[in-house]
Amino acid sequence: MTTTYAVLSEGLEKRFGAVRALRGLDLAVAQGTVCGILGPNGAGKTTAVRLLTTLLRPDAGSARIAGHDLVREGAAVRREIAVTGQQTSVDGDLTGRQNLRLFARLHRMRGPAERAGELLDRFGLTEAADRAVSTYSGGMRRRLDLAASLVRRPEVLFLDEPTTGLDPASRTLIWDAVRALTADGTTVLLTTQYLEEADQLADDIALVDRGRVAHTGSPAELKAVVGTYVEAVVADADVMVRAAGVLDRLTGGQPSFDPARNAVGAITRDRTLTLPRLVRELDAAGVPLLDASVRPPTLDDVFLQLTEDLADPTGHENKEPAV
Repeated sequence: MTTTYAVLSEGLEKRFGAVRALRGLDLAVAQGTVCGILGPNGAGKTTAVRLLTTLLRPDAGSARIAGHDLVREGAAVRREIAVTGQQTSVDGDLTGRQNLRLFARLHRMRGPAERAGELLDRFGLTEAADRAVSTYSGGMRRRLDLAASLVRRPEVLFLDEPTTGLDPASRTLIWDAVRALTADGTTVLLTTQYLEEADQLADDIALVDRGRVAHTGSPAELKAVVGTYVEAVVADADVMVRAAGVLDRLTGGQPSFDPARNAVGAITRDRTLTLPRLVRELDAAGVPLLDASVRPPTLDDVFLQLTEDLADPTGHENKEPAV
C-alpha cells in the first residue's frame, strides 16, 4: 500500500551566519497522523517548523507540504496549513465569539457565527464566549487560540508547545481536539516539552539533534530501542552508591540518582534481567531495599538516553538562533 505523506522533506539546510541550524533534515509524516518533533534546546526544531510553514526559506534541500512545493508554491502551502505558536494570536479587546467570527470572515467562510459556536463548544468556552478575551485565564486563551487555527480545517496543523502552562483539564481538552482532528484526516506536527504529551498523541516521533533527524519511530519502537528501566528505592541515602554499583554491574548503563526518593535507576538492554534477580543481587550486596521495579522505559527515559548518546564528544553545541 502506498503511503501518502502530508509533509515530506529531504536534505533541508539552513544557516544563520556561521551557525548551521539545519544540516540535512529528512522528515516524512503520513497523512492523518501526529508527528512529535522532539529534541534538546538548540537542536533545530524551531528552525524546522519555520521553514516548513514558509516563514523561512531553506538554503538547500526540498519539501512538499500537502502536495505543494515549499518554495515554488508557498502561497498554496499557506492555504493548506495552520499554525498555533507559543504566543496567542487572538485580540484581547474582542470577545471569544467575536474573535472566531473575525477569523471565519477573513477565511471568507459561510456561516461564521455557526462555525464560531461549534468551536466554542468544542473547547469548553461557551460560557465565556461573550466576555472580552482580556478577562480569560491563560488556559482559556490558549484554547481559543487553537480554536482560531481550526476555523478553516487545515490539511496540516503545526502546534508549537500547545499546552505549556495549562492545567490538566485544559490540556485534556486540547488532546481530545487533536485526536478528533487526526480522525478527520488532518495531519499534526507537534513540538512539545511535555514528553507525556508526545507519548499520548504522537503516532511517530522524530528526534532532532544538531539539525538532523537522528531517530524516528513510534513511541513504542523508540522505547524498545532503549531497553528496560531498572530502579531500586533504598532505605538510606548512604547506601545509594552501593545500589548504583549493583545496577551498574547488572545493566552496564550509567545509573541516575533521585535523592528525594533515595532511588537509583538505570537502562538495560538485557531482556533476561528480572525483578527477582534484581532483588536477590541487591540483597546479596547488603542493600536495604524499600522497593524495586523492572519496567518498560517512559518517553522521558528514551529522550534522556538517546540525547545522551547523541552528545557531541567535542563539547560544542549547535545553538539555534531565536529568529
